Amino acid sequence: MAKVPAIVDGRLKLFESHAILIYLACAFPGIADHWYPNDLSKRARIHSVLDWHHSNLRFGAAKFVLNKKLAPAFGLPLNPEAAAEAEKILSSSLSKIESFWLKGSGRFLVGSNQPSIADISLVCEIMELELLDEEDRTRLLGPHKKVQEWIESTRRATRPHFDEVHKVLFKVKENLQKQQLLGTGASSGTATSHKTSLHSKI
Repeated sequence: MAKVPAIVDGRLKLFESHAILIYLACAFPGIADHWYPNDLSKRARIHSVLDWHHSNLRFGAAKFVLNKKLAPAFGLPLNPEAAAEAEKILSSSLSKIESFWLKGSGRFLVGSNQPSIADISLVCEIMELELLDEEDRTRLLGPHKKVQEWIESTRRATRPHFDEVHKVLFKVKENLQKQQLLGTGASSGTATSHKTSLHSKI
């Protein structure tokens, strides 16, 4: 399917991040139950978050970051109109996380006191916003204090792995900033094309 992320485990070849997370949580002994609970009602709520994620948060975040920041790295033009439409979906999704998915006394999604694969998936999606200029990132996340606290709770609960996995993201951000500075400092109309490769951590 030419998709990332993807894994190979023995004879199994699997793509799609949510399918991979579910497989990893079930296939290996010693995985704590809170990641993908045996309790069917808790498991169903996790699936509801993951299904919602694809058509809401993922759609808004990925489209916004691409059309606001990343497009030139792939040889594409920035698209302000597409970015504006994606921002509406992204902002609505962040509001829904804050008012619905983080409802309750728990620090994590669906009122849990411990993180699940849904927390990993959604927080990693929001971490894409680190690629944006600080002004845009603050404008988007600033109104959502509960979301910010949840991101930090997930970061703390999964360290040092969280920081390790996101090293590639911050490396891309650094490269984009360098390209932006080079572009700003160019004295002629000629620009050198740079492409940033994004590699699955898996």
